[in-house]
Amino acid sequence: MKSILITGASAGIGRATARRFLAEGWYVGLMARRRDALEDVAAGFENAVTLPGDVVSEANVDAAVSAFLERAGRFDVLFNNAGMFGPASLIDEIGLDEWRTVVDVNLNGMFLMARAAFRAMRAQAPQGGRIINNGSISAHAPRDRSIAYTTTKHAITGMTKSLSLDGRAFDIACGQIDIGNARTELLEGLIRRNPENPPPVMDVSHVADAVFQMATLPPEANVQFMTIMATKMPFIGRG
Repeated sequence: MKSILITGASAGIGRATARRFLAEGWYVGLMARRRDALEDVAAGFENAVTLPGDVVSEANVDAAVSAFLERAGRFDVLFNNAGMFGPASLIDEIGLDEWRTVVDVNLNGMFLMARAAFRAMRAQAPQGGRIINNGSISAHAPRDRSIAYTTTKHAITGMTKSLSLDGRAFDIACGQIDIGNARTELLEGLIRRNPENPPPVMDVSHVADAVFQMATLPPEANVQFMTIMATKMPFIGRG
């Protein structure tokens, strides 16, 4: 049975993706802070293992990966998904603690997860695996008032490239999915704030399908960067 560990698995993109892989019979590690929400995702699936923990904690990350390996026996794919948007403010309105919180989750947390996955994939036999980082449309074209989120997502693109290069010798592939306006709890909030002119959205299931496509490629193939977004998003072109 193939195995995948998904961070941020309790809601939104992580939850939808976890359900997709569980339905396909993969062994799925579900990591997020809320145990009750993870148990809800896992309900009815014997191929799920809940891994409550915080990606910003080195101890939590290492414990989750160890528990996952003990149950799954092998670490085939990491979907490095956990993240947060942070304050929607101008730079001079953002406190240093607010900035650090976003950087800690979106960058340091993804580093800790990638490091733990890389270590496991390098050590297992046969060697290798795949890391899929959740980037963002904001890694290319940011929203206004999103400096903390946008900065971290640009950094993830660099992380993806570096992991791809360093992983070659160990058969570890790394790709990035940049997502625009999947209908999740975050987008619902944007819609509520702007009911007169709601943003174009797509169903989150399409993101889960895209991650599944990336994860199921043979070892010799890799989607380096994939952009999936609501068709009518104002991403291409100029205003």
